Amino acid sequence: MARLAGKVALITGAGMGMGREASLLFAEHAARIIVADINREAAYETVDLVKKAGGEAVAVIGDVAVEADVKRMVEEGVRAFGALHILYNNAGVLWKDRDRSVLETDETHWDRVLAINLKSVFWVTKYGIPHLRKAGGGSIILVGSVSALAGFTRAQDAYTAAKGALISLNKSLAIQFAKDKIRSNIIHPGIVETPMQAPYLTEALRKEFEAGIPLGRIAHPREIASVALFLASDESSYMTGAELVVDGGFTAQ
Repeated sequence: MARLAGKVALITGAGMGMGREASLLFAEHAARIIVADINREAAYETVDLVKKAGGEAVAVIGDVAVEADVKRMVEEGVRAFGALHILYNNAGVLWKDRDRSVLETDETHWDRVLAINLKSVFWVTKYGIPHLRKAGGGSIILVGSVSALAGFTRAQDAYTAAKGALISLNKSLAIQFAKDKIRSNIIHPGIVETPMQAPYLTEALRKEFEAGIPLGRIAHPREIASVALFLASDESSYMTGAELVVDGGFTAQ
């Protein structure tokens, strides 16, 4: 079933990991994909994979933390496909070696983590929502984290602060734009098997994570993309301002 037929989706951080998986899954359901990423090679590789699978996609290259880049990327995507219906704010960074406790994190890293994880959503919604209005409505999807819902002894305070702020922004977007038939919802993933996590996942740490997750394993990117597909589709037409936790039961303990 083509659950996104006739829809155009802008997916940030779509060059790899959860963003690439979402691009492929959304395209399987007939969405046309605007692949947004700072990594040109990765973005075009995602586009090629979508096209090889029979879908339609274009790459737009830039830094989601920079207003001018986001404005241009949105405009290029809309010019390519003529409309915009889905804003999937997937881009993010997880720098466990530089983003630590407030006692250890320097200003440069704090600012950059907040810019990519939080300010990017500001720019994408600022320039994307007018096109969703023109389309008669649409879906905004934010990616939060279980880090916004629970404290951790291995602190990542810039990341945690950014993801926590997204919860409040999600509610504000949902209420502001409900009259325009624009919905906004947020997904809180637990740990996911992605290239972003790979540098930190030693075998010992992997076992520690798995032992702390009731379902006993780390998530696959498609499991997060599948939840995003539901939120992007009309199947979630009566959901806005909601938070969906996808963490294998971690925060239920």
